[in-house]
Amino acid sequence: MTEHQTSTNPERIKTHVYEAPADVSAAVANEIAELIKTKAQKGEMCVLGLATGATPVGVYDELVRMHRQDGLSFQNVITFNLDEYFPMCPRALQSYKLFMSEYLFDHIDIKPENINIPDGTLDEKEVHDYCVNYEKAIEDAGGIDLQLLGIGRTGHIGFNEPGSSRDSVTRLIALDYLTRLDAASDFFGLENVPHRAITMGVGSAMNAKRIIMMAFGENKAPIVARAIEGSITEAVAASFLQEHPDSTVMLDEAAAEDLTRFKCPWVLGPVDWDDHLVRKAVTWLADQVDKPVLKLTDEDYNEHHLQELLATEGSAYKISLKVFRTLQHTITGWPGGKPAEERLPGDIVRSRDEVFPKRILVFSPHPDDDVISMGGTLLRLVDQGHEVHVAFQTSGAIAVFDHDASRYAEFVLDVNREFNIDQNDSAGLAEKVGDFLRNKEPGQVDSKEVLAIKTAIRCSEARAAGQYCGLPEEHTHFLNMPFYETGRVRKSDLGDADIEIVADILRKVKPHQIYAAGDLSDPHGTHRMCLTALKLALAEKVSDEPWMSECEVWLYRGAWQEWPLAEIEMAVPLSPGELARKRNAIFMHESQKDRALFPGRDQREFWQRAQGRNRTLATQYDKLGLAEYEAMEAFVSMDMEQYR
Repeated sequence: MTEHQTSTNPERIKTHVYEAPADVSAAVANEIAELIKTKAQKGEMCVLGLATGATPVGVYDELVRMHRQDGLSFQNVITFNLDEYFPMCPRALQSYKLFMSEYLFDHIDIKPENINIPDGTLDEKEVHDYCVNYEKAIEDAGGIDLQLLGIGRTGHIGFNEPGSSRDSVTRLIALDYLTRLDAASDFFGLENVPHRAITMGVGSAMNAKRIIMMAFGENKAPIVARAIEGSITEAVAASFLQEHPDSTVMLDEAAAEDLTRFKCPWVLGPVDWDDHLVRKAVTWLADQVDKPVLKLTDEDYNEHHLQELLATEGSAYKISLKVFRTLQHTITGWPGGKPAEERLPGDIVRSRDEVFPKRILVFSPHPDDDVISMGGTLLRLVDQGHEVHVAFQTSGAIAVFDHDASRYAEFVLDVNREFNIDQNDSAGLAEKVGDFLRNKEPGQVDSKEVLAIKTAIRCSEARAAGQYCGLPEEHTHFLNMPFYETGRVRKSDLGDADIEIVADILRKVKPHQIYAAGDLSDPHGTHRMCLTALKLALAEKVSDEPWMSECEVWLYRGAWQEWPLAEIEMAVPLSPGELARKRNAIFMHESQKDRALFPGRDQREFWQRAQGRNRTLATQYDKLGLAEYEAMEAFVSMDMEQYR
């Protein structure tokens, strides 16, 4: 585990940054466990304030493990949860009561009477008195010893939306549109998300003796930086933690990337310069002064905290030229390598270019991530004669609207009628699907028949997109990894069956190149789990395979955000025609067209997101003084030495 030590200056809350979410979760769980044990030794109750959502799940998993394997007891623990949707049935899939039972309370020895979660079943007339009593119950318990918090995209803690005062207490609150949008995945659509919630106030949390706020992922980086380094404001409720005498923020590297010590550490003082940091500094400087790299002057470096770099290297032009050439060398129209007979004088020869054509394996977490994120590169690899395979890791079934499933069931029935095909089975299926969907409650898990139809829809669309890209049908693989097939937004843990499925396709294709999703901000965490499965398969299942010695892995983004300029190691330019072909491939996924069921924070259609990000990246390269292209797709290589 690697922890980056806290820097001072702009950070107004004590902040620890760890390499990965699992490291953060382990550190938080260890602190909670030590507090519980210390209190037990003194014969005291330990009062915990708990949060829900994806962020604390790792903490709860580790606490459950400690209970089962290390004997950690929760007999002396009292808990108060931050919030609950209103109204909300406690048995509903989205209920925080159910969440806490599934992830923590059902697996430890806490006394049921010591569990406190806001009640979403109350009559509205009862809510005010209930909230007053909730505050009193916290006071009667002796106050919260440790409060665990996440942070929302609006900067909210609990459901304390922008405008919540420093002294606010437990109350009924109207949810911000962005908060409801972020919750849409859990509710199978924005229209099903409640408009209100009962939440502990900012003041309730601030009264805790100790506060730990956690955040993971690139999508949290901007608001995390505002909360930690910005001014205290009601517009960002988390910023009030700056006033707490014992608050700590614990982040993974992705959530910390907008903090000054990571974004531009040279403004804080001397740094250890390496090639990557120099590239990051120069591209940052070019953006700050709005100049191409080769037009940067000594004055630009001196006036923007880069005097040390200038003194070390001698001149602005020398530094800029080195970075310019590095950026230039990332651009290639031959992502699979350029064969010797096609090379021109001055062409860059990359590692493993001698193997041509290559066997290429593209992993796509959902059935459309391949064309959305790297459709132009996929088309080019096929056009250039490589043997390209695409492996769709999950069915993507939960992202299909109910009305599409109903329409396809009726379509099958109509076709059978038209061609006088035996209708008994199809008629029964259509009737089952129709009856289920007509009576389906918001957020209810689909029946097996509905899930089967939704899976078939996504598979047919993926095949159509593959055919459009020129893939033979036998090169399209549907892995249907079991962790995803819950019918719910919340997935199961990765199991050996998932990892073995990934290993099987690796053994079958024996790829020279692998492309996988490094876009880890998708709302359900599916991308993160799919990449983890690939890494585990490489490390545990196929590391001694002969083909591994020649294999390289490239990570793509694009659906949720793009790689930062300083990170990009391969940029594939797209012509206007290639961008149009990529767009057409995305259009083959008709169930995701016009409006996605789980759009995340970006409301544009996926083809618009992809096109916009690809064009923006090309513009960034152009502004740095490099060649002007219509669009570009970017990739970062994964270190393979640890897997061989």
